[in-house]
Amino acid sequence: MTVMESKTQPDFMFDANAETMSRPDLNALQLDRLRWSLGQAYDNVPHYKRAFDAAGVSPKHLNNLDDLRHFPFTVKDDLRANYPFKIFAKPVDQLARIHASSGTTGKPTVVGYSKGDLDRWADLMARSLAAAGARPGDIVHNAYGYGLFTGGLGAHAGAERLGCVVVPISGGGTERQVTLLRDFGPAILCATPSYALNIAEVATSLGVDIAALPLRRGLFGAEPWSEEMRAALDKRLGLKSVDIYGLSEIMGPGVACECDNARAGLHGWEDHFLFEVIDPETLEPLPMGEAGELVITTLTKEAMPMIRYRTRDITRLTDEPCICGRSHVRIQRVTGRDDDMIILRGVNVFPSQIEAVLVGLEGLAPHYQIELSRDGVLDAMAVEVEVLPDIAPTAESLAAIAKNVGHNIKSIIGVTCEIRVKLAGEIPRSEGKAVRVRDLRK
Repeated sequence: MTVMESKTQPDFMFDANAETMSRPDLNALQLDRLRWSLGQAYDNVPHYKRAFDAAGVSPKHLNNLDDLRHFPFTVKDDLRANYPFKIFAKPVDQLARIHASSGTTGKPTVVGYSKGDLDRWADLMARSLAAAGARPGDIVHNAYGYGLFTGGLGAHAGAERLGCVVVPISGGGTERQVTLLRDFGPAILCATPSYALNIAEVATSLGVDIAALPLRRGLFGAEPWSEEMRAALDKRLGLKSVDIYGLSEIMGPGVACECDNARAGLHGWEDHFLFEVIDPETLEPLPMGEAGELVITTLTKEAMPMIRYRTRDITRLTDEPCICGRSHVRIQRVTGRDDDMIILRGVNVFPSQIEAVLVGLEGLAPHYQIELSRDGVLDAMAVEVEVLPDIAPTAESLAAIAKNVGHNIKSIIGVTCEIRVKLAGEIPRSEGKAVRVRDLRK
């Protein structure tokens, strides 16, 4: 590699024309910002200096965007190993906010933001909301959770930046959610897809025709969901469901978002993030269009630059033109995380594949859970499904539903599993991120 010195901090001001930049201009902007981001990490974060030195690279070795492949990856364990603040590029007293994961599987991952980071986050969330069809003056019903989880505050700041009117209701209190949706008449609903479905179900039980309300768009994210779930949400809520993507380690919601014109992949905001797809086994970059693990490098994060962060999300990228006119690469719907993948007797299964089979099957509500257990030395899977309230719960009807579900899973996915049919309301409802898998093997 030839040697090129890194530059001083580029101009990070929001550019209204960034979404339609030509590829040469966008790549030039990325290269300028990538040099700065690598320098920010190398000069201010001991973890990155050690990792870069061990790999024999430094920011001055970056001559073009392809040279990024020589730099080491960052994984979630790196954040946990540097808990709580050693991964930051700025002293804590110079930050504006700290978020963190729940830490249910160990130490939480802690994320820091400068004032500039929060401003750019609000800009990108506003851009995402606008791409999804939100407009200034719209009332936004924000049912993402507020607190250390980034969803609620991220959506809130973006909606305000766009000029919308925010109802900061957070998650939970579903009957009250329905009341405010009916009384306030919002145009935009922000929630996890599973909780949006819960809201629709509670509305029906209260006699509220939620599909007749003024809701126009739903920004749904924070968990994988299928096209079949989108169709169910569109129908039950009477709106257009739009996928939004983000993760706390990178920024929060608003890293990418579908446009409501096409709803055919999430526009990744390439002026602030560089996206790669790698083979999770060989760790080599894959060509455009091939499925693999998504890797993201931040280009403008001041407090916590992330270099080649392995998201574990399985997807593919496309640079095909979009009918909306945006030029940024599109991230195809995330089908799941490679660490969530279930290997059942040699067959790879993602929970979203089970969902795609179940949603819309005759007699079933769109609620389910998967239970993993041991059958001797082999893994076993049971799928719990729930019947609609108007299904007569006779032994014959439940057995017929179980047989139909098992047949569809076997014929479409290729695995045999136990089917447990539950009565209406027996599967736990989500008020945030849905718990789709109960793993009893450990």
